[in-house]
Amino acid sequence: MTSLRTIGSSDLKVFPLALGGNVFGWTADEAASFAVLDAYTAAGGNFVDTADSYSAWVEGNSGGESETVIGKWLKARGNRDDVVIATKVSQHPDFPGLSADNIKAAADASLRRLGTDHIDLYYTHFDKTEVPVEEIVGALDELVKAGKVRHIAASNISPERLRESLEFSDREGLARYVALQPHYNLVSRDTYEGGLQDLAARFGLAAVPYFALASGFLTGKYRPGTTVESARAGSAAKHLDTARGRSVLAALDEIAGAHDAQVATVALAWLAAQPTVAAPIASARTVEQLPALLAVADLELTEAEVTRLTQASA
Repeated sequence: MTSLRTIGSSDLKVFPLALGGNVFGWTADEAASFAVLDAYTAAGGNFVDTADSYSAWVEGNSGGESETVIGKWLKARGNRDDVVIATKVSQHPDFPGLSADNIKAAADASLRRLGTDHIDLYYTHFDKTEVPVEEIVGALDELVKAGKVRHIAASNISPERLRESLEFSDREGLARYVALQPHYNLVSRDTYEGGLQDLAARFGLAAVPYFALASGFLTGKYRPGTTVESARAGSAAKHLDTARGRSVLAALDEIAGAHDAQVATVALAWLAAQPTVAAPIASARTVEQLPALLAVADLELTEAEVTRLTQASA
């Protein structure tokens, strides 16, 4: 049985791969989303990540589509207590920002869409520096005290604001962030390593990296001369033009071959081996895309292999 990982100082124990919900209601319709969620949980997965704004960027959508799909699935399967649900606040078109009133209103809207009375892990999606951390943390603490949120977390935040938030929580005895969701992968390391990673280690936060596969580049399907049909093809293929991107692909190919593993699995395994990382996030539009992601739970890289990838991505 796969060992579950603990999210920071919380009581949340999660599968070592978080299933990204950004595609639900976007590139995966309800039926496809249900199939992916079913296959993920059947394999032992229990950690689903979404946001109230997914997928407001799609023409005809208004935000909340992903939460709605997940809520319908939870109701249909009757498995709410078996799944750790993470969602986020600040970017929904109807609930923008991190004022205290907005955080509380947005949380209630998320709860309605998810069809549940509590959110397991509630992130500030993008920090809003015009709002004092005291107001943000205070509002989140109220949600925890009300039982609407079990634990709180932050994403897309500067080291300075993160430290300020953590120190305020400790000083006032309020709910404190237990996790951090940074942009982090083999071709984007400075988005986490350094100040944020140091704070996560110091304060005992778990990192749950997004863009873990660099919009698909680290699956290995982007190669010179190939064309990939994907909503993210442009942002992924650009890495082929960099020395780092080509070096990382070569190292991934080498190690994947040694383990008879998929390139995506190795890229996720490198992340999972990094200090503070609890579970990288990856999404799947189809059930066929899941095995390479789920396999991270069973692939342990050697120290030499981790070092090889670290050097290739320098």
